[in-house]
Amino acid sequence: MARGCLCCLKYLMFLFNLIFWFFIVLLIIFFMELILIILFFVYKTEVAKYAREDLKDGLEFYGTDGNVGLTNAWNIIQTEYKCCGVDNSTDWDVIMGSNTVPDSCCQESSPSCGGGSPSNWFVPGCYNTIEALLEKQTAVIGSTVMSIVVIQILGMAFSMTLFHQISRSGKKYKA
Repeated sequence: MARGCLCCLKYLMFLFNLIFWFFIVLLIIFFMELILIILFFVYKTEVAKYAREDLKDGLEFYGTDGNVGLTNAWNIIQTEYKCCGVDNSTDWDVIMGSNTVPDSCCQESSPSCGGGSPSNWFVPGCYNTIEALLEKQTAVIGSTVMSIVVIQILGMAFSMTLFHQISRSGKKYKA
């Protein structure tokens, strides 16, 4: 029974390690992820600043030819999260003109409601709304990241177990 389990483990680990090249690639990926996480937290304010600027730059392409995906994304975000613009509705002034926003900014959606009264528009900006949502989901995001880390560490441990088992059995791979 134990011999059968060991054989099964050996073949599963061989397949797993074939996919991830026997430990080295997993280790490199693990360190790259670790470095990215550290850099993200060290430069969190700069990342937030550049993200906000990029979102504002992206507003310029709203409704233009070839940017249907971006237009739909802004419409969905503003409708679902009940927000308008990056910081607030004035972000749309440069793109659409003064006192005009996309219809997806309206509290009650109707055709051409974005050219109406600002009192009918969503007040908060989408950046702060989504940032608050992510902060509420920190536990879920953290547990997901930890699960991935555990899987990677188990993969590295299994690859080393397989390596030692193969070297103990005397079977060597020939290049």
